[in-house]
Amino acid sequence: MKPIHREIQLTNDGHLWVYFLGCGSAFSKQQYQTNILLVKGDEHLLVDCGTTCSRALKDAGLSILDIENVLITHSHADHVGGMEEFLLMNRYVARKKPRIFVTEEYGEILWERSLRGGAEMNEMHGGRGLRFGDYADFVRPTPLPDYPRDAQEFRLGDLAIRTFRTRHYPEQATSWREAMYSVGLVIDDRVLISGDTQYDADFLTEVDPHGHVRHYFQDVQFFTGGIHASLEEISAYPGRIKKKTLLVHYSDNFADYRKAVRSAGFAGFASAGQIYEFTG
Repeated sequence: MKPIHREIQLTNDGHLWVYFLGCGSAFSKQQYQTNILLVKGDEHLLVDCGTTCSRALKDAGLSILDIENVLITHSHADHVGGMEEFLLMNRYVARKKPRIFVTEEYGEILWERSLRGGAEMNEMHGGRGLRFGDYADFVRPTPLPDYPRDAQEFRLGDLAIRTFRTRHYPEQATSWREAMYSVGLVIDDRVLISGDTQYDADFLTEVDPHGHVRHYFQDVQFFTGGIHASLEEISAYPGRIKKKTLLVHYSDNFADYRKAVRSAGFAGFASAGQIYEFTG
């Protein structure tokens, strides 16, 4: 992994770029929210479009209208709060339909519970308003029935994406099976982004059953309890994993925990506005 500081582009020479538009928690005022751009060759994928995404893209030298492919991990506002703007700008400014990589089941939840209120009634046709499919084209990932937990996969050019369910919310969920829809992802079978998740003792072995992952970006909070994994809890990860793990989705007081993070054996904090390049 080679960190690079420069404005992001949506094409490159074929290496995998992981670019954090933000690394902050839902309530961060300094780090932007944890939304991510993946770039490889001629393809890109925006992972989550939260309430700060459009501004973060502008700071990165891009417009939200430059984005053609989107994956949403779950329905909290810091991951989906910018989607209404994304849909409306594409329909009424760019006059195009982006691609959304989404299962049929979650697509219905996303539309009915998050997007329909602001997007449906902008037009009326034949006695009905707009539907999700009027705004975007859908790509349905392929289920992985033999995976240890609910998982899907798809390809976008040379990008290979595998999503897996996480135990994020409600707080009382005892497993990913009891939790609302939320996913993390593995990219090219070697880079893992945990997505939002509570601490899950089976997480590492189930999402990477063959041990192929070499780099980790892990959700973290600095107290135990609630719906995110705490620094105390994930410090139980094996040392060989922690030394390859950068922490994300952190609160604005993260600098107070730099020493604790290093002492626990982690590689440190990921940084917004930085390209993480993976070669070989």
